[in-house]
Amino acid sequence: MTGAVPKTALVVDDSMLIRHSVCRFLEERGFVVESATNGVEALEVLANFVPDIIITDLSMPRMGGMELVERVRQMEIFASTPILVLAARRSAGQMASELPSGTAAVIFKDIDIELQLSRALYATMPA
Repeated sequence: MTGAVPKTALVVDDSMLIRHSVCRFLEERGFVVESATNGVEALEVLANFVPDIIITDLSMPRMGGMELVERVRQMEIFASTPILVLAARRSAGQMASELPSGTAAVIFKDIDIELQLSRALYATMPA
């Protein structure tokens, strides 16, 4: 008897604390998780890993989340992969017009991240 195939996720954030928190949250829910500290590393991971969901910060060195989302959306294999954006609440006002197209939800770092992740996963991931 074989078990269900685990869901997979890529978490991209230059903050070790945020990255670790999000990875731990997902792993506790049965996800196989890969992580990266910026968009360049994320693209390297995506060359060998096809996640069911991508969670990325917007502001990172080398390549930020906006460019990462644009690059990911150009790859046919990731055309329908849900992408969640991590952001600071202070940027929320300007963010609505600046969010990359194809993002499923915004997770604010300075509020209860786990509650927001739960809601976003429920809304974007098939059961």
